[in-house]
Amino acid sequence: MTGVVSSLNAKVLVLNQSYEPISICSTKKAIILLLLTKAEMIEERSSQSIRTVRTQFAFPSVIRLSAYLRVPFKKIELSRKNILRRDGFRCVYCGTTQPPLTVDHIIPRSRGGADTWENLACACKQCNNRKGNRTPEEANMRLLTRPRKPHHVMFLKHYVGKIDETWRPYLFMD
Repeated sequence: MTGVVSSLNAKVLVLNQSYEPISICSTKKAIILLLLTKAEMIEERSSQSIRTVRTQFAFPSVIRLSAYLRVPFKKIELSRKNILRRDGFRCVYCGTTQPPLTVDHIIPRSRGGADTWENLACACKQCNNRKGNRTPEEANMRLLTRPRKPHHVMFLKHYVGKIDETWRPYLFMD
């Protein structure tokens, strides 16, 4: 019985009617939406099913809402944790993932650098100290990736952890 309960808590990708990923829900919630015809199944987990006395239901992996849901613009809070998450907990200068990791102002605040997504990046302590109060060019350090404001789909990926292969086309990963 515990295998069924844990399977009902498995993650299902929810798409808007326009196929835009909007959230992730449990299998139990997805099945309820399907039975109420508020959603249709787009992808299923072929290895699993739910049996009742009279019928059998496929386990959903991706569902699409039947009606378009107007989702307000998802503002991602600018925070230390979100900057580290956006950069994959990897230093933008040397690529290390070894702690301690800090947040670096690419253009230092003392030179007019703002607290923005484009000016803040994850850096290891050694690179942050080496760069000091200089720009990357002045410190002769190259950015491996240019920081930018993240899209909410990226945070869906981080929330789930391991991405189900059937989700990849809907999360723009192909």
